[in-house]
Amino acid sequence: MLNLVHLKVLAAVARHGSVTEAARELHYSQPSVSHHLSRLEAATGVKLIQRVGRGIRLTPEGELLAVRAAEIVGRVEAATTELAAQVGLQSGRVRLAANASVLSTIVPKAATALAQAHPGLELSLFDRHPVEALQMLRAGEIDVALIFQHADAPVEDDGFRLVHITDDPIYLISRQPDDSIANHRHSPWIGGCQRCQNELISACRQHGFTPRIASHSDDMVVVQALVAAGKGVTTLPGFALKAHRRPDIHATELKSSTRQIYAATYGDPPDPPATTALIQAIQESVPLNED
Repeated sequence: MLNLVHLKVLAAVARHGSVTEAARELHYSQPSVSHHLSRLEAATGVKLIQRVGRGIRLTPEGELLAVRAAEIVGRVEAATTELAAQVGLQSGRVRLAANASVLSTIVPKAATALAQAHPGLELSLFDRHPVEALQMLRAGEIDVALIFQHADAPVEDDGFRLVHITDDPIYLISRQPDDSIANHRHSPWIGGCQRCQNELISACRQHGFTPRIASHSDDMVVVQALVAAGKGVTTLPGFALKAHRRPDIHATELKSSTRQIYAATYGDPPDPPATTALIQAIQESVPLNED
């Protein structure tokens, strides 16, 4: 059976005569475009693309299907636009997954703004780690995933499209004011999820040591309680501190560490109108001085 995403990829390749340019237009990686083309060839049972030197060329069958693909994609996009204009976001549902720190800070403001702009639109929320949120997004269980990535981490690909929302600074959490990571070479550390723990280890190694992780928790309330009780030190992102901040702990910003917050969608653009409206509400809910 023909897949609309695969057809759009073929149409883009035919339009540009290049996998690289098609990938740039569609915001995909080159391997992702090649994967979609291979899937389309498997579905049709014919060869659609030929390698010519360092470039590519459509076969006669590929050219025929590309013409029809452009027509089909154009009609679907026109129908989507007309339907959105007709409905006017007066009803429907949009689903969002995010981790606890942004779900309790950015998302409530965005939910309020979305409800005011489109009162008939239902917003469903899920508390999920970024890895789980992306899995739900790929499976079609949600429409938007609010995720974080560290500055030196590779950008998620595999069909995901990312919109940068803001940067989130990382803080050393300790019992002493004006503290420094270098002072905790021999201290016990509290680790969290794998991504957060890798971030913690990387920050410590910048100061010449590998932290001894004695405790583990993903809960920002538990982590701060352990620090206050003298059970170790840790790092937390700024949004976690906005969500919950104990008065008996100290937070020192790590200038060399930050994470980026993205709104992720999956599949072929454009996004449905409700998804676009939600991402816009999220963007407008982040103060300019936090970006």
